[in-house]
Amino acid sequence: MRGVESLRPEERLTRGGDYQRAYRQGRRRHGSLWVLHWTSNGLEHPRLGITVSRKVGGAVVRVRTKRRIREIYRRWSERGQLPPIDLVVHVKPAAAAASFAETEKELQKQLRGLIREAS
Repeated sequence: MRGVESLRPEERLTRGGDYQRAYRQGRRRHGSLWVLHWTSNGLEHPRLGITVSRKVGGAVVRVRTKRRIREIYRRWSERGQLPPIDLVVHVKPAAAAASFAETEKELQKQLRGLIREAS
């Protein structure tokens, strides 16, 4: 059974076409650990997608990185203030060596910037 805080299926990007639309038509914001790509989705809520290439590391490292990003996003108290966008986090190799605290600080900083841009 899923907890109350879990990301619902409608809050996740699942189709490749949605990722491609964010990459091709969306805007981007570069950070030291990843590049955020986003585009309006025409829904009433944001959706999250994460891509981690083999350049980041082996399977264990890639999965751990995705779990960290998902967990930080899921528990972020300001998530409800995000505009209705499709957000893709494209992870850079530097993220493999980052601690959870560094990852959290960087992601929240970039997400707050998206909120400021939308308002």
